[in-house]
Amino acid sequence: MLHLHHLENSRSFRILWLLEELGVDYKLTSYKRNKAYLAPDSLKKIHPLGHAPILEVDNQALVESGFIIEYLIKHYDTEQRFKPADDNDAAWDAYTFWMHFAEASVMPLLVMRLVFTKVVEKSPMLIKPISKGIRKQVENTMINDNLAKMLTMMEQQLQDNHWFAGEAFSAVDIQMHFAVVAANTGEGLDKARYANLLNWLKRCQERDAFKRAEHKGGRIQF
Repeated sequence: MLHLHHLENSRSFRILWLLEELGVDYKLTSYKRNKAYLAPDSLKKIHPLGHAPILEVDNQALVESGFIIEYLIKHYDTEQRFKPADDNDAAWDAYTFWMHFAEASVMPLLVMRLVFTKVVEKSPMLIKPISKGIRKQVENTMINDNLAKMLTMMEQQLQDNHWFAGEAFSAVDIQMHFAVVAANTGEGLDKARYANLLNWLKRCQERDAFKRAEHKGGRIQF
């Protein structure tokens, strides 16, 4: 039995969604974030890192969403529906690139932005103007331009492709979804500038497996 330990508003939604796409049996345990918006200490009893996702397989605790996705594809995608074949070079290259891009490039910027947003929210009123100024400076010098370049790359990929690895939906769309949702928070992505990206996001959220995952694990909200 697969046992997913799912934390609300976290990357573990990816694994919940993939499990629904695969149609396999699994047990789900959901967790709430604490007052500091962190994972509860109870997750450390499952794995020393204490963050989600954690997928228990035969009494072994697997962590890191990218690795768990690849594990599930290897062992449970028996019809090879969610990863391009090795002999399809263009699709395989796109799949592999964007699978790594999600966590190595775009998510660090989005996490940094989220952290500074939370710092401002938690700041006492007397120092809130200072924390806002620091956040603005960090965003202007380290985040905004780099994030805009990455979003443009993502938009261009979807200009000629229905999904990130080509014309077929794959697990890399699940991996990329969390980043796009995070980028679309706050004022939201410009509808004209990122039309392809927003249309892709809509297609993801219209999938039956996505709806089931959202019903079980909650909507991602930052």
